[in-house]
Amino acid sequence: MHVLVTGGLGFLGHAVTRELLATGHRVTVMTRGRSDRNPPPGAELMTGDIRDRDRVANIVQQGRYGGVVHLAALTSGRDSFADPLSYFDVNATGTLNLLMALDAARTTTGPAALIFASTNIVYGSQHHGALSEDLDPHPESPYAASKVAAEQMVSAYAATGAIGAIIVRPFNIAGAVDGVTDTDRARIIPNVFRVITGQLDHVTLNGDGSAVRDFIHVADVATAIRLALAACTHGVCRTINLGSGVGTSMARVVAAAEQVTDRQVAIHKQPPKPEPLSLIADIRRAHIALGWTPEKSELIAILTDAWKAWPESLSGVWAGRRRGNTPTA
Repeated sequence: MHVLVTGGLGFLGHAVTRELLATGHRVTVMTRGRSDRNPPPGAELMTGDIRDRDRVANIVQQGRYGGVVHLAALTSGRDSFADPLSYFDVNATGTLNLLMALDAARTTTGPAALIFASTNIVYGSQHHGALSEDLDPHPESPYAASKVAAEQMVSAYAATGAIGAIIVRPFNIAGAVDGVTDTDRARIIPNVFRVITGQLDHVTLNGDGSAVRDFIHVADVATAIRLALAACTHGVCRTINLGSGVGTSMARVVAAAEQVTDRQVAIHKQPPKPEPLSLIADIRRAHIALGWTPEKSELIAILTDAWKAWPESLSGVWAGRRRGNTPTA
């Protein structure tokens, strides 16, 4: 199958592209034009902004794709409050542009399989424990709202029979593939590594760090997306959680990182915040619909892979402790 991966040079996009190539697919990566990273060998690279309707239509028309994995997005809940219009422009209108391009091309290519990467953030903070896909979304940021809007567009368009679609809601993606890891400053694992390599003075925990979250290896997410492409049914849209199904406290993440790196992590504890004690993925639907089980998502394995790929760790040179902003994890 010829597959278009939007946002294919990102952390998840790289892993998905590699997974698809390794299993015999032809892959075209669409990127806005970032120059700091190349796609895995064998992938074709196309430059295009998801907000540029004409360019997206041209790429889709030329490619005659049998499948599309739509990953291009803005993803910071915190930043979305300051710039909500950009989040709706990229995440919602960008998805609309892609759907319109697929609609224009289907007279020559037939119905495509579409995987849309949403987020577990759409569930909001009103639930706790294992989160089922049957829960109603409760977006609490413009970012989450933009993803819900995009989900609704994908579902409505699939209902016409024009495409088969699966919406995936990954939980906390971590780890690394091919030396590409997550460096997002809003996430706990990258910030723990920044403390270890001297880029931050400390990592901040809310309360005693007992809040429990679900971490999943990026390679497991990529495998699930590849399986989802094959599981799409024309005229049907399904929503599937992607997580490990196992909860890990923030304090445990820090302790495990110390174990993996053999370095201590300075911690600053701030007063507890009103947040759910436990948010874990119910992954039974992924087991049933995709025949998928996360195989690499044990915490130590996630941290080991992420640390091996961490830029400061590769040289063996420990940076001197430098002051900087200390994001809350």
